Amino acid sequence: MDSSAPPHLLRLLILTAHLAAVAPSSAATAGVIRLPTEGARACAAPADPAVYDRPVIGIVSHPGDGAGGRISNGSATSYIAASYVKFVEAAGARVVPLIYNEPEERILEKLKLLNGVLFTGGSVKRGPYFETVKKVFQYVLDRNDAGEPFALFAQCLGFELVSMIVSKDNNILERFDAVDQASTLQFPSYSLLEGSYGISPKRLRENKALSSFFKILTTSPDENGKVYVSTVEAYKYPITCTQWHPEKAIFEWRKPMIPHSEDAVQVTQHFANHFISQARKSPNRPPADKVLDNLIYNYRSTFSGKTSKSFEEVYIFS
Repeated sequence: MDSSAPPHLLRLLILTAHLAAVAPSSAATAGVIRLPTEGARACAAPADPAVYDRPVIGIVSHPGDGAGGRISNGSATSYIAASYVKFVEAAGARVVPLIYNEPEERILEKLKLLNGVLFTGGSVKRGPYFETVKKVFQYVLDRNDAGEPFALFAQCLGFELVSMIVSKDNNILERFDAVDQASTLQFPSYSLLEGSYGISPKRLRENKALSSFFKILTTSPDENGKVYVSTVEAYKYPITCTQWHPEKAIFEWRKPMIPHSEDAVQVTQHFANHFISQARKSPNRPPADKVLDNLIYNYRSTFSGKTSKSFEEVYIFS
């Protein structure tokens, strides 16, 4: 086996080898999958009752319509790109929209239905949106500090906002020349879409609050070779942040530099699965009827591929 193969591929190869080892050898049964007979040892381990198989994720909406006002330009309009919803659904969870400008008590009601939260990409770093993100982030910390695992995945802008909150420095970010750049993650080394703001490894390590909160998992170079932190994981919390967009490799096609290679797709799925596996550890078991009343399925998505430069499909809230 090639020791230079990416770790997730090694796991796939090991799994494949295991399946081959237990498969029937008779040519007469080639291509046939048989269930274990009565009394035979089951292949799968017993289900862990502490792992939730109906996780629900909240996604915070972003101001605007995702298309520069060409779909809806109301001042109270916000949106969630459908690719984030699909990203969560692809790993076996459902989505409740956390509309950033709803009353605080309404957002809190929804948070009580969740097992995790996703902060999306975008551009707004101040005002009511930032204040909502701060409150939701504090809720994540409070739940975990109370001994209840509650996952957070923050992408691009989401990572930037979390960095500002944790460091208590709204000027902590640096500009990088990585707009619409398909760069690499230095461990693992895959091409994925990057953002334009971020933080360098040096600045993160020099900030005591950030360096004690986050462990750097990957870095990436911008177009000029300037290195920024591209993936981090919290030491004490089930919090993962990326300065790149894993969902785009599968679900967004508007820009030609977005990679859709098999490797990129597998990395996307890996990050989705990791996030939702963290959410499954949440002890929260919300009432089914309340979940149904708040799912994003209660809203209609809008095809934005002809009006937006970034998204194929969006959910608009106004």
